[in-house]
Amino acid sequence: QVQLAESGGGSVQPGESLRLSCAISSTIKSLSMMRWYRQVLGGQRELVATITGSDVTTYAESVQGRFTISRDSAKNLVFLQMNSLKPEDTAVYYCNGYSYVRGDFWGRGTQVTVSS
Repeated sequence: QVQLAESGGGSVQPGESLRLSCAISSTIKSLSMMRWYRQVLGGQRELVATITGSDVTTYAESVQGRFTISRDSAKNLVFLQMNSLKPEDTAVYYCNGYSYVRGDFWGRGTQVTVSS
């Protein structure tokens, strides 16, 4: 069983930045890709960013150019750098690890609130 733990959420004003971290209990190389999702209260979970084992990254159109996903394989960490935050970025952010063999693993989420 792979355990994921997010940290770094908080409350910021529009235009500010946050960096989310995801600590992985297993070696990151055991997972085919890592993703960040977000979910607003009452809404569906939305894919925000993906990074593959080859460090190929993809982003939702709504965060393209503002968010950056990265990983530190030596420390089994994944990050989401969020710049120029907007009120519509307010959500619970979830770290997801996907294995072709074992499926999906999820963290418990971290709240991000962007408000003036």
